[in-house]
Amino acid sequence: MDNEKLSLPQYDIPPDIQNAVTVTTLDRLYNWGRRSSVWPLMFGLACCAIEMIVAQTARFDMARFGMEVMRPTPRQADMMIVAGTVTKKMLPPIVRLYNQMPEPKYVVAMGACASSGGPFKEGYNVVAGIDKFLPVDVYIPGCPPTPQALIHGMIKLQEKIDRQSIRKVRWYRKGPDSVEVPIPILGPDLIDPRRNPEIKDAAAATSHAATQEGASHGDNASSH
Repeated sequence: MDNEKLSLPQYDIPPDIQNAVTVTTLDRLYNWGRRSSVWPLMFGLACCAIEMIVAQTARFDMARFGMEVMRPTPRQADMMIVAGTVTKKMLPPIVRLYNQMPEPKYVVAMGACASSGGPFKEGYNVVAGIDKFLPVDVYIPGCPPTPQALIHGMIKLQEKIDRQSIRKVRWYRKGPDSVEVPIPILGPDLIDPRRNPEIKDAAAATSHAATQEGASHGDNASSH
């Protein structure tokens, strides 16, 4: 299927009126407009950001995909390219920026560090993959990925957009936005608010065990 054309391929439109008549569906019209105007959020974390900048130059020309407008504010962006190592110190601002982006929004993990932690995975200050906190749509391998790899990832994102339907996408469903991610808390270590019930249960179990152990020691002392 040629997704660059608006008309559905199963309809044979005479060549003399192809520029004036189009037979398509609402989903295809909607996705055709979105896939050709995906605006990335302008920020970078490490060396992968250099390759992202190079992909915007004339040699590679991401303007062909309508992705050359890198916005400096999350309110005007709908794609986050996580380009580089995600440290625990930088994770709260990244999640905050993601929450401020309007729907529909997409996340691209560019490079080994953003995908899994890369060569710094065992570091005490590195998050082993942005997908532990944000839903990732496309992973781009490499350390760092080349501009061609980034463009290939953008094509894969366009293919994902082509398969979406207005009837099924989450941003048209009733109720609150279910995508907003609780912002992690940076203390002695990174605290994920989504794990608060688990942490409370573990703390209660530890406290109960300590109480039982103290009671048993008290009974032994009194018996002696």
